Amino acid sequence: MAPKVKEFALDALRTDGWFERIGEGIGSFQALCEIVGERFFAFSIIVGARITALTVDRRSPDQTLVDFVVGGTDTEELDPQRLSLADFRRRLVGALLVEEENATAVPTRETDVEAIQLYIGVRYLLLAPIYGYSLLFLTIENRTHPVLTVSHDGVEEKMDLEAFRIRIRNHVREELDRVASGARSAIDLTKVAEAETAAQKGEWPKVIALLGAWPAPLAIFLRTPEGQMLATDARALIARGLGLLGSACVHLKEIEQAEEVFRIGIQYAQEGMAAAELFRRLGEALLLNDRAGEAIGPLRRALAFGGRAQEVMPPLARAYLRRGRYVAAFSCLREALAAGTPEKDIADDLRIVEEKLGPPLTAWKARLVASGAAS
Repeated sequence: MAPKVKEFALDALRTDGWFERIGEGIGSFQALCEIVGERFFAFSIIVGARITALTVDRRSPDQTLVDFVVGGTDTEELDPQRLSLADFRRRLVGALLVEEENATAVPTRETDVEAIQLYIGVRYLLLAPIYGYSLLFLTIENRTHPVLTVSHDGVEEKMDLEAFRIRIRNHVREELDRVASGARSAIDLTKVAEAETAAQKGEWPKVIALLGAWPAPLAIFLRTPEGQMLATDARALIARGLGLLGSACVHLKEIEQAEEVFRIGIQYAQEGMAAAELFRRLGEALLLNDRAGEAIGPLRRALAFGGRAQEVMPPLARAYLRRGRYVAAFSCLREALAAGTPEKDIADDLRIVEEKLGPPLTAWKARLVASGAAS
């Protein structure tokens, strides 16, 4: 007995161009595509995640905040959710990769469009044109063996329905991998030299333009096996670049961002002069952010890692001064002078310390002079 074959033309179900047509009715369509990613924005529509607001982080795009609601309409009150762009993308891909229930009745009539849609899977009908697939025919043999005929980039091919679903899911998974790979490729170590030249000229916005995309992917990369095994010279170069970026943030009054950058840089530097330099810059950033108490620790660690007293002692003295620890501040200022810091650079701090310590300091100086004369 010859097998029973049923063929359904899919002209009525084809969704070619659906995303572009929706875009015509969304005023912010182009901006959303640029920030979220064109395909990820399409994913959000497919899974019913309606974006309500974006807080864009130009320096670390993956840290852009996405406010969204799932399901419902504009008139319904739904609980808003907020995720970073990286997490939002992962959430979308995760939702699309969950396999749908396939216990759908086999369609029997070509006019039963809804039954055919459910049988193929609505999400696959919407995802297909995003990846260049145009669905032509569904053929079912003996009600158990569904085969799709599709046109992909102008080439016609046949495949099992489940094989088609797997292929589409692979495309979705690869989309997330591609974005992650793009983030990793943003770390171009050759830009450090160019950023150093810009920093020497005081072109701080240019430094941020060159290195501003580094923090987020570097923070993730450090937790990978490849990041843990990174060569010492590469670590040092990354730390130097992050030091430049953090300093640029300080000069542009973005102190909290600078702190984050310096802390990532310290993890790459680990020890030695590179770590000392980053600890010093972190301490100075904390001082600028009126967090003198927190600045003392990083500045002392800068000294422990071999930082130059001429550079570290003045900000450490200021940190002690703001915390009311005048004896410690005076000791740091003396060490700064002994290390070669010009007195004019710390004259104001010396004056404040001398005023605060008053007669006891005067008496101490007198005894010091007397003992020197006696010897």
